[in-house]
Amino acid sequence: MKIVVILGLCAVVVALFTALVFLYRDRGTGHRVVIALAVRVGLSITVVAFLLFDSIIKLLQIPAVHQASLELGYSDSSIFAVGVVLLVCCVTYLVPRLSLVGALLITGYLGGAIATHVRVGNPLLTHTLFPIYVAAMVWGGLYLRDDRVRALIAPKGRSGK
Repeated sequence: MKIVVILGLCAVVVALFTALVFLYRDRGTGHRVVIALAVRVGLSITVVAFLLFDSIIKLLQIPAVHQASLELGYSDSSIFAVGVVLLVCCVTYLVPRLSLVGALLITGYLGGAIATHVRVGNPLLTHTLFPIYVAAMVWGGLYLRDDRVRALIAPKGRSGK
């Protein structure tokens, strides 16, 4: 299973690199195009890779995950379900037409993580606020790659109205 995941991530990286090369050759006017694409896609890929890793270790039911979940107050039987929920959120985020819904779902998931860390009294900066850092990357990546999100968040002078 681990090899399949690693091969899948490698295939994504190769596909993105190939797309980057073709974009640069066919339509790009300089290295700004390459940088813009790398930032847009790189931020989203980084956060999704992290969340997919988190989901997969829950689905594989690794003993360290069970121990950490018990310390957070979750039962062994709930870990697999949490992994499935996170996987569905990530897949939804990766589908371009559903990426906004996926970002909302991931934000809700991360809100639950914040509540869990507050409940058990974990340190603020390293544990409790970490899901907010991840959510900022989710929304930042989506903002950079989706015109709909930019239109929602754009300052009034730049929205064209």
